[in-house]
Amino acid sequence: MSFDAPLLVTFVAYLILILFLGIKAYRRTHSLDDYILGGRKLGSVVTALSVGASDMSGWLLLGLPGAIYLSGLSEIWIGIGLVLGAYCNWLFVSKRLRIYSAQANNSLTLPDYFENRFNDTTRVLRLVSAFVILLFFTFYTASGLVGGAILFENSFGMQYSTALISGGLIIVGYTFIGGFLAVVWTDAVQAVLMFLALLVAPTVVILSSGGTEAVWQQMQAVNPQSTELFSNMTLIGFLSLIAWGLGYVGQPHILARFMAVENPQKLVAARRIAMVWMVLVLFGSVATGLAGIAYFADNPLENPETVFIALSQQLFNPWVAGIITAAILSAIMSTVDSQLLVSSSVISEDFYRVFVRPQASEKELLMVSRGAVIAIALLAMVIASDRESRVLDLVSYAWAGFGAAFGPVIVFSLFWRSMTAASAIAGMIVGAVTVVVWSNLTGGLFDLYEIVPGFAFASMVIVIITTLKPASDAQALSTFEEVEQLVKD
Repeated sequence: MSFDAPLLVTFVAYLILILFLGIKAYRRTHSLDDYILGGRKLGSVVTALSVGASDMSGWLLLGLPGAIYLSGLSEIWIGIGLVLGAYCNWLFVSKRLRIYSAQANNSLTLPDYFENRFNDTTRVLRLVSAFVILLFFTFYTASGLVGGAILFENSFGMQYSTALISGGLIIVGYTFIGGFLAVVWTDAVQAVLMFLALLVAPTVVILSSGGTEAVWQQMQAVNPQSTELFSNMTLIGFLSLIAWGLGYVGQPHILARFMAVENPQKLVAARRIAMVWMVLVLFGSVATGLAGIAYFADNPLENPETVFIALSQQLFNPWVAGIITAAILSAIMSTVDSQLLVSSSVISEDFYRVFVRPQASEKELLMVSRGAVIAIALLAMVIASDRESRVLDLVSYAWAGFGAAFGPVIVFSLFWRSMTAASAIAGMIVGAVTVVVWSNLTGGLFDLYEIVPGFAFASMVIVIITTLKPASDAQALSTFEEVEQLVKD
């Protein structure tokens, strides 16, 4: 049997498993609540693994190893920043958001939560937040489709355009069928695959290269600066890498998992599982990039983001390579499916039901949600059709957009009783606009990752507007007090 045959067989077997989970989830999806949040019935383990898988995406197996392979150990600060940000998100945001979203008229989406949190009868807050989600998730989804295209292109010899369409059809298929339950169940499977792949692959590479000391020496021979933590590092560069952690509090696909957990108390166990998983997979991702520097010293890769794919196909038995290929697709799928689901829920719940047909039935809203999955995926494919696109570049832009537009609003809304709808709207707009403008400026201070000024300016606007005119809406203030008491209990 040729190399391609076992690779294809293993890969197809994985896809059949994913399709099976999608069909099973379809049978348990009876309402829009089920489709968007799974009826708020997630347990600790599934919540933890789903958060991890939907968070890490294809950049964990493509973007980050590629950055490490290209620039060396100094890129590890991205991972450190993410670990700090994720832990704070779990510790301070998860429980409050789960309680608040349920208390605020059973909010199913972030725009829904924002409107109910501030009792905004103008619907402006819902409209602005929904627009921000659709804008940045389109780019985020495109990053995943680029990753899928790179995988199919390198694994099966497809042309880029064919690979892009193939990957897109697979991801859209099970998200369209099963909704939230299909997404979180497949995320759990994908998280396990990603975990195993990122522990096994770098270990085999290091052992086959003569051990860690030999790899370290080879890295220094290729590029002496590749083993330095602060190689060519400026203050702006360091802050830009660490600042990735700021993005966590604003990511809708991650926050949706917090909102969907069955019991707020289960978030404690989920946090511990998620953080252990995250630290280990980030370690494996960094180790893969570093091992690639030594392994491909004599034959450098044209595209750094293919380092993990190249290592798996050159070092492993074809059957094992097939499993690792499935793991890479898992990382890509686990985020894209979440993004498609959140975006489709925004269209059905926050646009269609509110502004088009308030009397729409559950069946009709489900049809709209599934149709939105296809529409958003097609738009993302147009963006991803550029062969020169880089996964990490697209991810960093969308990550900054959500972190700056939603991050400050989420934090202040959960902890500041006096915050108002006006300050939330202003904060979102300022954060989003800052990211868009800043990302198109270069040189000096403008090389700072756009999430930093975006987050800072949005926070300043929220504080100023709220201080000048604090909240006076009786219902909003009463709900805040109820949530405070529930958090303490």
